[in-house]
Amino acid sequence: MNDSMKKRLSLVVSVYNEEEALEQFFQEADRILRKVFWDYELIFVNDGSQDRSLEILNHLAEADEHVKIVSFSKNFGHEAAMIAGIDYSTGDGIICMDADLQHPPECILEIIEKFEEGYQVVNMVRTKNESAGWFKNMASSAFYKLINVLSDVKFESNASDFFAISRKVADVLKHDYREKVRFLRGYVQNVGFPKTTIKYEACPRVAGESKYSIRKLFKFSVNTIVCFSNLPLKMGVFAGIFAAALGIIVLVYTLLTRGGAPSGYATIVILNCFMFAILFLIVGIIGEYIAILFAELKDRPIYIVEETKNI
Repeated sequence: MNDSMKKRLSLVVSVYNEEEALEQFFQEADRILRKVFWDYELIFVNDGSQDRSLEILNHLAEADEHVKIVSFSKNFGHEAAMIAGIDYSTGDGIICMDADLQHPPECILEIIEKFEEGYQVVNMVRTKNESAGWFKNMASSAFYKLINVLSDVKFESNASDFFAISRKVADVLKHDYREKVRFLRGYVQNVGFPKTTIKYEACPRVAGESKYSIRKLFKFSVNTIVCFSNLPLKMGVFAGIFAAALGIIVLVYTLLTRGGAPSGYATIVILNCFMFAILFLIVGIIGEYIAILFAELKDRPIYIVEETKNI
């Protein structure tokens, strides 16, 4: 087949302080990419790394023209890095994955087969991730169950930041899904188009440690729920109904026991504490929604590119 007629694959890789893993990742990915019959580009997005990651990437780009670099002016986060990679990609198919080799490059061949079959969205679902530990695995499972209850959009359980999309889907994400607070893997599952799922087992991390602390994961989960569901805002209505019902119960109890009714001090204190707890919870939920609205109104850039190479 003439090179000009070949389809093109864009492999987007988010990089943040991955100096110990980059060269091994490149060797593994390059070995797989040379087997495919598509042309390809390997886009590394340097998300403000503080170690030698950018230096290593520059050496790789000098030695191989397939390697392209998008380097941020500072750390904007994993989601911003993936969005930037999609924005700069030129492929007919785009695969997003991490550089720590927990996302096995061998899956690239199977993903391309799915593209050839006509699928435009390929969700990669983890079946096992021993390196994450029992708590993170349990929290991930609970998160997907919760978001599926709260949201009208139904997500694949254990779907990861390892996914693939067609050029058409990438253009939709590039022009229409530009929220400042985002859940990219959720958008990928929400845009429609023919989609399929590939299951994989997460490999051990070759170096370094997870960049997502429990605090970051909690914040990410809250932002995701707020982005995809307005049900928490309706808690005020449910709380009001509950409070009214509780008030009626207390009223009936007082009337029926008016001869020997207790002084009521403890009851009043408990009810006040309980109702104020509900009130502050609702105010906090409203605050989360207002914070996201504020971020959107400020309309600051999702990311700022300091330099690029081979692009």
